[in-house]
Amino acid sequence: MPLAEILMQPQTAGPVLLTAKTLAVSGLLHLVCGVLLACYLSGPPGLLRGTVDFFTTLPLVFPPIATGFVLLLLLGRNGMVGSMLPVDIIFSFYGVVLAAFIAGLPLMVKPVEAALRGDVRRLAEIARVLGKNEWQVFWLVLLPNVRRSVLSGWFLALGRSLGEVGITLMLGGNIVGKTNTLSLEIYNAVFSGEFERAMVLSAIIGFFSLAIFFMLRRLSAV
Repeated sequence: MPLAEILMQPQTAGPVLLTAKTLAVSGLLHLVCGVLLACYLSGPPGLLRGTVDFFTTLPLVFPPIATGFVLLLLLGRNGMVGSMLPVDIIFSFYGVVLAAFIAGLPLMVKPVEAALRGDVRRLAEIARVLGKNEWQVFWLVLLPNVRRSVLSGWFLALGRSLGEVGITLMLGGNIVGKTNTLSLEIYNAVFSGEFERAMVLSAIIGFFSLAIFFMLRRLSAV
């Protein structure tokens, strides 16, 4: 089957578009929440910070399918959290975005947190002594000095979100035409014997992964 025909098929174009929308939303959340969370975790040690750090880092070491199962129990209609939410998270676009966000969050937070624990802390203290408030310190001192770490963490988070399967399977449900992301659709294509389409989908993911890799190489070379 010609490549163009495979790309134009709804069962191919749909997951690609869904994945692009998911990365756009989760990427924005990673930039905002990831940087603010890294700033918080770079502060003095404490019980609350330790707890937040634990749950932020947990997706790196806890199996994704198990993470998704725990979130399914919490966010389902009868779950402790889900029963209080005004919208249904499970088996919806919101669930897919949440899965991508949680999967990539540690890779966004940790590089920025490490950078904020370096020499930039001394610069922040100097700025405070000179009369700058916390928002001025953040925008004028902290953020400009850790921008490379922010970009590196962001690209790593995007790459992890792009390949996410386990959490997405639990929160999104792999509903064809609704929550089947690019990674999940590769599994669907292989399972149904559509190996040509699976190869095309894999090539699309490979292209974006290579783009992320080269961006990271450029950042490390600057």
